[in-house]
Amino acid sequence: MKYTKLGNSDLTVSRICMGCMGFGDASHGQHSWTIDEEHSREIIKRGLQLGVNFFDTAIAYQSGTSEQYLGRALKDFARREDVVVATKFLPRTPEEIREGISGQQHIQRMIDKSLENLGMDYVDLYIYHMWDYATPLEDILDGLNRVVKAGKARYIGISNCFAWQLAKANALAEREGFSKFVSVQGHYNLIFREEEREMAPYCREENIAMTPYSALAGGRLSKRPGETSKRLQEDSYAQLKYGSTEAQDQLVIDRVPQLADRHQASMTEVSLAWLLGKVTAPVVGATKLHHVEGAARAVDLELSQEERAYLEEPYVPHRLVGVMAQNTAASAEKPHVWSTGDQKI
Repeated sequence: MKYTKLGNSDLTVSRICMGCMGFGDASHGQHSWTIDEEHSREIIKRGLQLGVNFFDTAIAYQSGTSEQYLGRALKDFARREDVVVATKFLPRTPEEIREGISGQQHIQRMIDKSLENLGMDYVDLYIYHMWDYATPLEDILDGLNRVVKAGKARYIGISNCFAWQLAKANALAEREGFSKFVSVQGHYNLIFREEEREMAPYCREENIAMTPYSALAGGRLSKRPGETSKRLQEDSYAQLKYGSTEAQDQLVIDRVPQLADRHQASMTEVSLAWLLGKVTAPVVGATKLHHVEGAARAVDLELSQEERAYLEEPYVPHRLVGVMAQNTAASAEKPHVWSTGDQKI
């Protein structure tokens, strides 16, 4: 395993981040393909053996059971100071808004529940899961800053945002003396490269770590023709993201096994090796031991510039999908209520 600093933080993270959305009680969430605690523990333990020290979960994953599985496994298999744990919080609910729960109060509730689920006193990285148009940005940043000041999180990150939103947030944080976002978790892989337009250049300029999700496109970048999996068959959200561009994506996907054969490697290794040349640490989900083993091997695979260009050549621009499509719609439909002193803009 190889390691690097997470953006402008002092966190040393493995180049592979284990994504934990596949862990959790399948009867307590929207995903039918998640695995139980026994198998989750096996994968977490194997990841630790391979040098993975960076783990990403969220309170939304299977009603908090992903956090619970991860916390109990790390308590048994690792020292707290040797691992970097990230979790994420959701926007305020309509009920909280009606009840007058502020953004700061909401974040306090969320972090306390996540820490309870994890069985930990703090997380290393607390991530703003998706942009909340119903809550002033200053309230979000103030709430996150209070979490850091209280020692419940060491750093903060953001997910599912546009580059202008991240720039706006960190500029406001700098002006107000709040903690700034040190990482961004967006949708980025070999068949969805829209983050290269503005987010990637901005992050390079500001030394903000990119830790993208969907690194293997829900398994599409790891399966040879004829191979399938429960997730490929049952993950409706991944089908929403990639179903409409299947034909054009296949042109890219078809080139991956060609390079895999050349390097005597798996498609997983080639797809992740390409992404590792672009970002700090991709978030790679694992529901089988060979998933995490393949991800770990990818760190040592070097692709030439010619090979990288060969993989990239068939790509065509994609429309935004999933959460980011919803973000676009929300931006167009709702007035901005970000506070800048006494003004609203």
